[in-house]
Amino acid sequence: MQTNLATFLWFDGNAGQAARHYCDVFPHATLTAETPMSASFEIDGQRYIAFNGGPHHKLTPAVSLMVSCDTQDEVDALWARFLAAGGTESRCGWLVDAFGLSWQIIPRALPRLMGDPDRAAAQRVVAAMMTMQKIDIAALERAHAGVA
Repeated sequence: MQTNLATFLWFDGNAGQAARHYCDVFPHATLTAETPMSASFEIDGQRYIAFNGGPHHKLTPAVSLMVSCDTQDEVDALWARFLAAGGTESRCGWLVDAFGLSWQIIPRALPRLMGDPDRAAAQRVVAAMMTMQKIDIAALERAHAGVA
């Protein structure tokens, strides 16, 4: 059996606008279809469908999209693009875009440092992360090393 999965996102009348925005934010994104009721797009090969379902259901942080970044420059660029378009910062690498969708902009260094077998070092990383909005890789590495 072959499955064909897509993430389905519910919007209140602005699905096309949201889909076009996401295609502007991500360099490897494509709008694949748009109708008055929905817009389909892909980001790095992952399929999404934005649907104009009305005001009955709202997006919540209970579902978020996580973006893994290799560098601080990638984290900074994505963070800036979302905020410039009306997004709001949250905590620990999370933000909510102008359409209400929650995103986690997470450097790959974070789970690596948090998963260190040296539990004291890992706990310092967690404690540092808890003070952040946008994740700062250099600050995490200093915390991991025990440098203030």
